[in-house]
Amino acid sequence: MFYRDERLALFIDGPNLYAAMKALGFEIDYKLLLSEFMRRGKMVRAFYYTAIIENEEYSAIRPLVDWLEYNGFTLVTKPAKEFIDSIGRRKIKDNMYIELVVDAVEMADHVDHIVLFSGNGDFAPLVAALQRKGVRVSVVSTICSSPPMIAKSLRRQADNFIELDELKDVIAKPPRPAPVGSDIVPPVEGLERAQEEIRHRPSPPVPSEEALDTVNTLTLSPRMKEALAFVATEEPAEKKLERPHSGSLEALERRGLIFLSSTVDDCSLTEKGRRAFEAI
Repeated sequence: MFYRDERLALFIDGPNLYAAMKALGFEIDYKLLLSEFMRRGKMVRAFYYTAIIENEEYSAIRPLVDWLEYNGFTLVTKPAKEFIDSIGRRKIKDNMYIELVVDAVEMADHVDHIVLFSGNGDFAPLVAALQRKGVRVSVVSTICSSPPMIAKSLRRQADNFIELDELKDVIAKPPRPAPVGSDIVPPVEGLERAQEEIRHRPSPPVPSEEALDTVNTLTLSPRMKEALAFVATEEPAEKKLERPHSGSLEALERRGLIFLSSTVDDCSLTEKGRRAFEAI
């Protein structure tokens, strides 16, 4: 429950909120989120907490962080710490719990209601401390995901639990429209179309025994031999010409697949032959 005359502050645990919205399958428009809670009370401050990997050339979180800084949010960031766990895996420590707790306790003297966007049970003692100071605390997370993103201890401690999925209609980004003239189809329809195409796909040409015998005389890898045999056997549909005898090296040379020297052992692939091999 919100009162229009109460002073509000938002505290957003960035990584936790990101995980919750991904579990629900939508993206948050933070401009709409801020507008929604400004409508519910007198907004004093909106904090967003996240760690950033500084050594990477490109950080996926950087565009969001830059936008939030210019659009009414107070950003609290710190470098993420990388470490190797006991079995040699690379891990990243990116929590901002201490920073959020300190700021929330300091802000308690200036607000009436704090909205915490997180489901982490470690924040339950913080909620209790804020309540002892006379501040009402609402928690935004979800129980619609599997498993639920909010800890039972945090949900019990909060004055009010707000289901993130119920805010979807007012804070979610609209679905991106498909490009004009695109061939994008719904997943189920696309799957059915692909299955139909596979059922009607013509079988690949089967190389003749003569073609395989000829190619096997060359000192090539098995995949190269198979590729040359297929192309040597296949008749160009557009020309409708009688196929030359595919069992001869001369036939392969006439098809432009190999370069034939004076001896059988001295043969090399042409550019066309190389492309035929790569197509297999």
